[in-house]
Amino acid sequence: MIKYFYDKEADVFYFSNGAPRVSDETIEVGGDILMRVSPRTKSVRGFTIFNASRRAQSAKIPASLPFSLVATV
Repeated sequence: MIKYFYDKEADVFYFSNGAPRVSDETIEVGGDILMRVSPRTKSVRGFTIFNASRRAQSAKIPASLPFSLVATV
């Protein structure tokens, strides 16, 4: 189940593909972004973006973000 949440007070956007697992690894990918990865499958299970509104404003991203997930190898 895909879930996302924006914490306006903290200006943090959370995205999760399924519930977090204890075995998931968190990787800091830079630019105030953390990625949660399954160590077994190496698939991205979620990510966290800090300073989300400032990032969206500087990139001129609309408030509504239509996107799709694409499997990568």
